[in-house]
Amino acid sequence: MDRTDRIVEDQLNAWASLIQAHSVLVGRLERDLLDQRSLPLSWYEVLLHLSRAPEGAMRMQDLSEAVLLSKSGVTRLIDRMEEARLVSRRSCAADRRGTYATITEAGAEAFRLATPIHLKGIQEHFGRHLSVDESRQLRTLLRKILEGNDESEADCSFDAGSDGQAQAASEPEPVATAGRR
Repeated sequence: MDRTDRIVEDQLNAWASLIQAHSVLVGRLERDLLDQRSLPLSWYEVLLHLSRAPEGAMRMQDLSEAVLLSKSGVTRLIDRMEEARLVSRRSCAADRRGTYATITEAGAEAFRLATPIHLKGIQEHFGRHLSVDESRQLRTLLRKILEGNDESEADCSFDAGSDGQAQAASEPEPVATAGRR
């Protein structure tokens, strides 16, 4: 095996480890939310985006891009969440073809109750295994991959509150799990 083959093998092994880690983490975070709040992780992710959006609403097309689902996939997801009364739909006044998904009071409450469980899960299943320096290195490496593919990383900034627990900064993007579907 020459040096070029070894580099490719190392890259494939790193890729396989990334995919396996993603799958394990998403599964555990999903289980935590389902067990404790009966809330699927994909629902939590939608509620996260809507809770951060102006007036708690996003165009369905923008929401589908944010949660990495097709338009039909996000439509079916919002259908189920609307049945559970966590979101509602409203028409776009400026574009009659456009529809907004809007978080309801019940959805905001479900999000509020699920967030500590989700943040605890991130710490338990991910954070405790990495030092602060390793976390920074991992983020740097993942940013490099995103930028190399002409993608930008959403601002995922969080602040530690006075109790030492992670608190979302004013405009965070998904804490959840993009790309799991």
